[in-house]
Amino acid sequence: MTPFLDVSDSLTGRRWVGPSLEEDRLAEAMARDARLDRAVALTLVRRGVGIGQAAGFLDPKLRDLLPDPLGLRDMGTAADRLLQAVERRERIAVFADYDVDGGASAALLLTWLRGFGLKATLYIPDRIEEGYGPNEPAMARLAAGHDLILCVDCGTLSHGPIAAAAGADVVVLDHHLGAETLPACVAVVNPNRQDESGDLGHLCAAGVVFLLLVEANRRLKALGRPGPDLMAMLDLVALATVADVAPLTGVNRALVRSGLLVMARRERPGLAALQDVAGVTAAPSAYHLGYVIGPRINAGGRVGQADLGARLLATDDPHEAQALAERLHAHNAERREIEAGVQAAALAQAEGRGDGPLAWAAGDGWHPGVVGIVAARLKEATHRPAVVIALDGDIGKGSARSVPGVDIGAAIHRVAAEGLLLRGGGHRMAAGLTVERAKLPAAMERLAELLARQGAGAGGPRDLPLDGVLMPKAAQPPLVETIERAGPFGAAAPSPRFAFPDLSVSMQRVVGNGHLKLALADGMGGRIDAIAFGAAEGPLARLLPGAGRFHVAGRLEINTWQGRSSVQLQLEDAAPAIRR
Repeated sequence: MTPFLDVSDSLTGRRWVGPSLEEDRLAEAMARDARLDRAVALTLVRRGVGIGQAAGFLDPKLRDLLPDPLGLRDMGTAADRLLQAVERRERIAVFADYDVDGGASAALLLTWLRGFGLKATLYIPDRIEEGYGPNEPAMARLAAGHDLILCVDCGTLSHGPIAAAAGADVVVLDHHLGAETLPACVAVVNPNRQDESGDLGHLCAAGVVFLLLVEANRRLKALGRPGPDLMAMLDLVALATVADVAPLTGVNRALVRSGLLVMARRERPGLAALQDVAGVTAAPSAYHLGYVIGPRINAGGRVGQADLGARLLATDDPHEAQALAERLHAHNAERREIEAGVQAAALAQAEGRGDGPLAWAAGDGWHPGVVGIVAARLKEATHRPAVVIALDGDIGKGSARSVPGVDIGAAIHRVAAEGLLLRGGGHRMAAGLTVERAKLPAAMERLAELLARQGAGAGGPRDLPLDGVLMPKAAQPPLVETIERAGPFGAAAPSPRFAFPDLSVSMQRVVGNGHLKLALADGMGGRIDAIAFGAAEGPLARLLPGAGRFHVAGRLEINTWQGRSSVQLQLEDAAPAIRR
């Protein structure tokens, strides 16, 4: 394959890969048929959108994409049991995971139940003391005082703890990989049960909970009774979907898109307060959910009090929301300090192990609350699946993150089944594990072997995919706004990246914490501003005035300053432009 713009070795050591001839042909046809700019058409074609599907893709309707909840096993039973609890005014407990998905799932149920005047008990296990998922002492205590326990974002593998909930009914609403047998309870609604088709396996737990509430409301409507407004709860579903790195395709894309519109109305006190303390002044985007709001909600479970995030999302009291948001913001700052030390040590370890299919690191004294986010950083730095483990005595507890196309949850589940892990499971992009120190090398070797079979590490980090070429004069706000309609962008739907050929650098300066601010010109009156984050000490610092002409590549965004909007390039790579 000929490198795009003949760039086989860029300043960052990557080969540029552009659209294929077939994609170019389809984009030309789509641009004519749908009257779209060619850059927009290329973006759609490279995401698998057919020529006649462009209009619907750019304006997705949730009602057209939302699946029938009854397509999931046990859904009808779960809905009936939930409505029975509402009708009988039963005592209900919600047992949720300590991450964003678990907190948002719990908040969905707490908010919905509040619409009937019911106040459910919230239980979030402590990450360090209790670990992930239901445990027998907690479930036994909840069962002693409740009629129904709803386990959200957990429970599919919790046979013993669910059995310990004697005297209470248990419903599991989850999305983690299931085993051959399910726990004995009223219902297990999980698109990743082994007896499911997997068609909805991309849903996060909040998506599963939302479908349950859709079915419950549908049954209420059939009885002539209105249910709570579910559309107003889509902000929670959007947040969980992005923060849990669920693919932003199909119904997930529609859920996030609709949820962002709800969030922009600032009607949920907790999210409004958290945006304020985090300095989010513009309408929130998927970026804000994944990198600004999500980490702060997670901070309670990582280094603070486990239930803070869920309480923030569920509260309808603005004063409580403000107090909780400030606590989470402070915990997030503490988390970042802890994370920085662990990340440096983990990256050094992984680099010392070379370029195998798995990047992994383990250390004594590492805070178990940050291993997940450090694993994500390690994955981003190495472009490989990553595992980071906090060792304490003879036991290590770790988190794993994966890259597209590699199912790390299934691999870890397999290693656990083979006895090399004490416990392990998760989903395609993220998983958790517990391992004995003595078995750690063998477990990681076996995990690397299984991941290699899926292609992990085969491609390496060298290819930089590009969606096409643009000239500076074409990069105007209306074009970027149309491209944004192909979003929201995130997991499995990356923001399009364009190349700008043969530009000179008219200005370069360092801003903020080591970022490069540049002005680029094409010599024909076209210019574009660019920013390269964290690049002041890296190879992109060679982009200097008078240093020649360069091809540059990155993602477009609209930058608003003092009421004026302009297009800015998030610069990711560059290469000398060789003139012939």
